[in-house]
Amino acid sequence: MATRKTIYLDNASTSAVRMEVLDSMLPYFIEEFGNPDSIHAMGKPGRDAVKRARESLAKMINADPDEIYMTSGGSESNSWAIRSAVTGPRAKGRHVIVSSIEHHSIINACEYIRKLGLDVTYIPVDPSGLVDPAEVERAIRPDTAIISVMTANNEIGTIEPIKEIGEVARRHGVLFHTDAVQAYGQVDIDVRRDNIDLLSASSHKLGGPKGVGLLYIRKGVRLDPLIHGGEQERGIRGGTTNVPGVVGFGKAAELALADMEERAEKERTLRDHLIGRVLNEIPYSRLNGDRERRLPSNANFSFDHIEGESILMSMNMAGICISTGSACASGSLDPSHVLLALGLPHETAHGSLRFSIPSDTTMEDIDHAVDVLRDTVERLRSLSPLYDDFLRSQKGEA
Repeated sequence: MATRKTIYLDNASTSAVRMEVLDSMLPYFIEEFGNPDSIHAMGKPGRDAVKRARESLAKMINADPDEIYMTSGGSESNSWAIRSAVTGPRAKGRHVIVSSIEHHSIINACEYIRKLGLDVTYIPVDPSGLVDPAEVERAIRPDTAIISVMTANNEIGTIEPIKEIGEVARRHGVLFHTDAVQAYGQVDIDVRRDNIDLLSASSHKLGGPKGVGLLYIRKGVRLDPLIHGGEQERGIRGGTTNVPGVVGFGKAAELALADMEERAEKERTLRDHLIGRVLNEIPYSRLNGDRERRLPSNANFSFDHIEGESILMSMNMAGICISTGSACASGSLDPSHVLLALGLPHETAHGSLRFSIPSDTTMEDIDHAVDVLRDTVERLRSLSPLYDDFLRSQKGEA
């Protein structure tokens, strides 16, 4: 009997490098390997390639190329934005406002600065994961230095009202940062329209290589370096430029921008089919996150009376790769802080799964995944005495 192919539905954790991206990178490993900061002739090809990549990365969000600063990824960019805003010599205040469902790189950076004696306010979200801009405005103090709210949540896919929050920040003269790691190349972002001062993005979420990201810094905003070194990135981010990585990131952004609308439409069709089948065919399941304002490829579910880890392992044995949430928290036994912020009880939050759909997924793949999921949930519940007790209580039995 032939082995069925692996079905990968965890694109929010990382995506496959596109072949065009790999092809664009290869010359800068061997043929044009020179340091782009070298003055001699071997440095020029890499320097020119990085310049072109920076232009592509800026075009995605309507920024200027010289507002794009290269980093090692989204976590570095997030830490740089938060820490520099309140701990550096140029810090304008000692208070940070973030949403309660931010990525761990934001949450942990905030916990770090709290240990330094600085203040953090966590804004709650509604049951669908949306931040209320009015709540953000009420939290602003005279010493508020920065507001950080992600463009789209990495677990539940909810897309936040970034433009409105940016307007609040701009009105009060507070820096506004958004973690756009999941949204960059997936949804329309315009840093001018959306009043964004700082924005983080990561290459490996949109078909680029791992280990490279960016921080958009609006002209006029000055941050202190997170990494000290030479004069790379206009003197504020030290370290030899990762030319192949930057080139690959630029190519991935160019490709993502070109097919964003078509790709999003296909992913929405697959996602909505997935959501419909799960909610209709699996009892005591719920969709987490806003039904309409969500990333095209994201579907996050909770299943009562069952552990998400058990479902995940069974699905993995069937060749279907999904996630219980953020890859950065995969070693934790605690339920997702995002799902708890939505108001889910601990036991329900423990029974949650995230599907994030690559654009080359087929409807057959989705149907097979749902078939396996339905059978898995039914089998695992049949082994649970707690589920039996629940069913008896629903029937009014003692």
